[in-house]
Amino acid sequence: MIIVPEKEIAGLIDRKASFDAVEAVFAAMASKDAYNFPVIREAIGHADALYGFKSGFDRKSLALGLKSGGYWPGNDAKGLTNHQSTVILFDADTGKVKALVGGNLLTALRTAAASAVSIKHLAPKGAKVLGMIGAGHQSAFQMRAAAEQRDFEKVIGWNFHPEMLSRLAETAAELGLPFEEASLAQIGSEADVIISITSSHDPILLDAHVTGGTHIACMGTDIKASRRLRRRWWAAPRSLPTKLRRR
Repeated sequence: MIIVPEKEIAGLIDRKASFDAVEAVFAAMASKDAYNFPVIREAIGHADALYGFKSGFDRKSLALGLKSGGYWPGNDAKGLTNHQSTVILFDADTGKVKALVGGNLLTALRTAAASAVSIKHLAPKGAKVLGMIGAGHQSAFQMRAAAEQRDFEKVIGWNFHPEMLSRLAETAAELGLPFEEASLAQIGSEADVIISITSSHDPILLDAHVTGGTHIACMGTDIKASRRLRRRWWAAPRSLPTKLRRR
């Protein structure tokens, strides 16, 4: 069995490799060669933590595995990342464990790659304004990946806790883009691409906020409750591109 500790991941994979892998597996899923199994995610009744499993199989590459982990909100105070994950890979022919891999950075890169793939294939080609909803740890990964897919001219952002918006401002500056704090209504009306990256179970950006042919990447909607709530955005008829209304 191969063991790859978290500290080694940064030297083994980067944004481009993550993007290529995620784009390829989305194509495999579209052709029914790969699929995900239902997500299991539960509160464990300790440390206010959520814990679960995500798993899938690709028949072409015979990649079979799962990610085990969750969200520990008190980890910041301990100098740790709130999201903790480990990836386990199996031999598809025998079921034997093949590898145990640190999953924290992998999760951040993969999640950012997923929204970047959607931007590449679905977002308006002339998109100039990137809207960010959420300013947690994952937001910086999201912004960097998105900026590689379109020539954005500025970033606007909103967060439940405005004091955290400095992360978005710093990441935008790193990318050479101006940043400004915005209301949800402003993001809905001005942004050509909106990335929502929160763990909220309550609706945040509503249908009434979004006024144009906007591409929206909803990250963190990995359980049925979140997906149902987020779909309330499309409760009313809209003059949006067909490909977006169906998402």
